[in-house]
Amino acid sequence: MNIRDVLKAMVQLRSSDLFLKVASPPRVRVDGAVRQLGTVAMTKEDMKDAFALIIDEVARETFKKAHECDTAFEDPEIGRFRVNAFLQRGQIGMVLRHVRGDIPSFKDLGLPIETMERLALLKRGLVLVTGITGSGKSTTLASMISYMNATVNRHIITCEDPIEYSYKDERCLINQREIGIDTRDFKSALRNAMREAPDVILIGEMRDAETVAAAIDAAETGHLVLSTLHTINAQQTMERIINFFPPFQHALIRMQLSMVFQAVVSQRLIPRKDTPGRVPGLEIMVSTPTIKQMLEEGRTPELYSAIRDSIHFGCMTFNQSLYNLFEQGSISREDALANSDNPDEMEMLFRGIQRGSSSQMAPAIKK
Repeated sequence: MNIRDVLKAMVQLRSSDLFLKVASPPRVRVDGAVRQLGTVAMTKEDMKDAFALIIDEVARETFKKAHECDTAFEDPEIGRFRVNAFLQRGQIGMVLRHVRGDIPSFKDLGLPIETMERLALLKRGLVLVTGITGSGKSTTLASMISYMNATVNRHIITCEDPIEYSYKDERCLINQREIGIDTRDFKSALRNAMREAPDVILIGEMRDAETVAAAIDAAETGHLVLSTLHTINAQQTMERIINFFPPFQHALIRMQLSMVFQAVVSQRLIPRKDTPGRVPGLEIMVSTPTIKQMLEEGRTPELYSAIRDSIHFGCMTFNQSLYNLFEQGSISREDALANSDNPDEMEMLFRGIQRGSSSQMAPAIKK
């Protein structure tokens, strides 16, 4: 089995992920659904050949020690891929994520243009993009970097594991550092980034207390920090950050968050109703006086109502976003309910039942 042919087929199908397993045919994820790619199963030899082609020398050393590794693979004729290799039942397995060569714009991604442009042009603070694996977090951050690159003069440093999107300097100078190759770990990269005069620091993922603390410190000292978390909404995001730390530090972290937090953009991809593809459902929590006060006082369960009632600040709940997508004919009623965190409220919106400010809908997303 020629792995290059498999990668070409993956790209042609516009699939997001490729799954390789010994004794099983390759499978791809298209619009969120996994489907088989042909009927020929991969042999051990096929997998060894694929591993030798895709996994670079540095990642192979990591794989020998840890039995798993993250890296990136690029073929000029096919494209760029983020790769995770691992062992399962003693055999090598791999999952490859296709990284598009062209970085989509906010309009292409279905994101609220004015809000995203405003967040990208902030001079300082912490902006987080959250969601489950495969929800488009990295692509959203890439679109923000791309917008900065075309709009303002800045020095941007990225710390990634591995590097996904590649940028060419336009108005911005962009230095991309890969964990394990260009720097030892996120903590080291962030500590040294502070001495490299950046305007913007992008952290691929906030995985532990040390990285979170370094990100908050960078935001406190006047930098714009962008990062991701595997959380499903703004409330869970704030609680996850606080709970990275021991209880005796919670009051301090809440105070710091209330000072540096600028926005949380949570997203989940929903199948389009009438055409192939998916569209993002969004929850956007931007910094408002009320939300800052809630964060400082530890009133995170009240954040949902604050988001719902702060449309004029650019906030939006998932239900408001899903209702707009349904009204536009982009998604079905069933998918709107299935992706809602509060289906009962969603049903009330469909029925036109008003319940105070909860009946307010976010303005239609400008495209």
